[in-house]
Amino acid sequence: MIEAHHLTKRYGDKTAVTDLGFTVRPGAVTGFLGPNGAGKSTTMRMILGLDAPTTGRVTVNGKRYAEHRAPLHEVGAMLEDRSVHTGRSAYHHLLALAATTGIPRRRVEEVIDLVGLRQVARRRAGGFSLGMGRRLGIASALLGDPATVVLDEPVNGLDPEGILWIRTLLKELAAEGRTVLVSSHLMSEMALTAEHLIVIGQGRLIADTSVAEFVRRAARDTVLVRTGEAGRLSALLAATAASVVPGEPGALEVTGLSSERIGRLAADHGIALTELTPHRAPLEEAFMELTRDAVEYRAPERAVPGAAPGFVPGAVPRVVPTTGARAVPTAGAGRRGGAA
Repeated sequence: MIEAHHLTKRYGDKTAVTDLGFTVRPGAVTGFLGPNGAGKSTTMRMILGLDAPTTGRVTVNGKRYAEHRAPLHEVGAMLEDRSVHTGRSAYHHLLALAATTGIPRRRVEEVIDLVGLRQVARRRAGGFSLGMGRRLGIASALLGDPATVVLDEPVNGLDPEGILWIRTLLKELAAEGRTVLVSSHLMSEMALTAEHLIVIGQGRLIADTSVAEFVRRAARDTVLVRTGEAGRLSALLAATAASVVPGEPGALEVTGLSSERIGRLAADHGIALTELTPHRAPLEEAFMELTRDAVEYRAPERAVPGAAPGFVPGAVPRVVPTTGARAVPTAGAGRRGGAA
C-alpha cells in the first residue's frame, strides 16, 4: 500500500500540501484528481522520495521509498516521460535501467512488446511523439515488475487505441493485486478506469471514496419522463419531495425521486409513460462541483449569445454533498507475472 500521514510540504512561503493523509490499497485502480495547482505532482514526488515532506511521512509497502533495497522492483513510476537521453534508443534506455538495477535483458524485450514499441525500439527517443514517449515511460515504470505503480497522466498524447490499451492494462495490473495510483485530468477516462478516488484541492484532501459514491454525493441525478399527461403527473410529483422541470411538450425532468418511485406513482394514478430514463450525473460534473472552491486559476465568466440569463458554460448547479463517504470541505469553503 501507499500510506500518507499528515503530509505537509512548503517551498519558502508557499505551502503546496497541507496535512494530507490517505491510503492507496492494492487490487483497485485509484484515481488521483485535483485542479491545476492542487498539489498532486508534489504529493507524487514525495511518494517517490524526490521531495522530502516538511512534516509528515509517506511509505510504500511499509517503507519510505529510499529505504527499499531495490526500489524499482517495489515501485514503478512515470512522472515525466521525457526524462530520457534524446540520443539514446528506447531499447538502450530500458537496457541501461535494467543493467543498473539487476533486471535481466529478457525483461527489456518483454516490456517493449507489452507497450507496443517493438517497431521503433531502435529509434532515438528524441524523435518520439508524445504518445510514444508515454509508452516508453510506462515501459520504464513496469520494467522491475513492481507491486506498486504510480503514473502521472498516462493517457496524455495517446490515440484512442492507446487509451483503450492503457485502460485495460491498469485494470489488469490491479486485478493481479497490485497497487495502482493514476493521476489524470480526463474525467471521462477516470470514470471508465478508476474504482476509487482521492481528490485534493489547494493541497488539502477533498474526498477519499469510491467513484460511484463520489458522483452520488456530489451531483444530483435526474430522471427524464415522457407522458401524454405531463400536467397531471407534474402536479402529483410536486406533492412529493421531487423537483420537476418541464421540458419539450410531454417531457419532464425530475430530480429527487427515483425512476422506480416515479413509475409506481404514475401507475397508481393510471398515467401511461412513454419514457422513463434515469440520468446519472457524470464524474466530470461531480468533480467540478466539489473542487469549485479549490480552483487556483479561473477564467472570467462569459455570457453565451442566445443563452438564458446567468448561463455559464460548464457550470453545474451548486449542491452541498451529504454526509456518508469520507468528504472534507474544500479549502476556502470551510505482478502482472513476467509480462508486466
